[in-house]
Amino acid sequence: MTPRPTSAKPRAPRQATPAAKPAMKAATTSKAKASTAPAPAKVSTRAAAKSRPAPAAKKAAAKPAAKPRSTPAPAPVAANPPARSRGASRSATPTVDRKNAPISEFSLANTSHDTRIAPNFLVYELTRSELADRRGIANHFPTDKELRAAINLAREVLQPIRDKFGSFTPNSVFRGHPLERALKNKPASWLSTSQHSRGEACDIEIVGMSTLALAEWARDNLKAFDQIICECYDPAKGPNSGWVHISLKAPGSGENRRQLLSYIADRGKMVYVPGLRATALA
Repeated sequence: MTPRPTSAKPRAPRQATPAAKPAMKAATTSKAKASTAPAPAKVSTRAAAKSRPAPAAKKAAAKPAAKPRSTPAPAPVAANPPARSRGASRSATPTVDRKNAPISEFSLANTSHDTRIAPNFLVYELTRSELADRRGIANHFPTDKELRAAINLAREVLQPIRDKFGSFTPNSVFRGHPLERALKNKPASWLSTSQHSRGEACDIEIVGMSTLALAEWARDNLKAFDQIICECYDPAKGPNSGWVHISLKAPGSGENRRQLLSYIADRGKMVYVPGLRATALA
């Protein structure tokens, strides 16, 4: 009888013996601990070569990263401009322009030294004096009358000359009694009768122009004048010797005389002679 073949049974997995179980558990625990432990300090030469950065990368790594540039916050804008100090220079002071205002509206109360009273002239130019500065004399308009007379002179005499010949500074316009006394060596009780003391006269020169020629131009071109005097002109001392005195009466103070005079040397002394001339005998 042929024996019936038997089917091969699957092989059961080998089970550890009770004695081997503790050893396996210890090995597993040891392996887990090894995976969580820090890497050893020493590495193999081959591994170190692989992990070493390239020269360019090493240089870039050594350079510290640039700090981001911070943008400064904008400065706060003041709500109001700072107040101007009292010691500010005259050129820094804003000019009050009243060149077209009627003369009758001017007064000492509403006019300051930097008020523009003609296109090219300010109030302070009508009272300035080098002699007053040297002597410490306060040369100010005493009343509105002198102020208005000087403004009228600036508009009708000084400005036309400025328009023709360019910038210049008058030698003097208004001269109060204290300044007149110092200039003419007079006692304290003396009162000047000069038109300068009323704000009705000016003394001027134009650099590079003959004093006599300036006097003649004023005679021929000014619409109105009371006097034109060619003072102390001496051709032997140069064309700019002396100065031209021009006066103009204040509005409402009478008719202008349109008088022409020269104050020049004659036989060793200074004299007034009629007309505009360089010598007494013309």
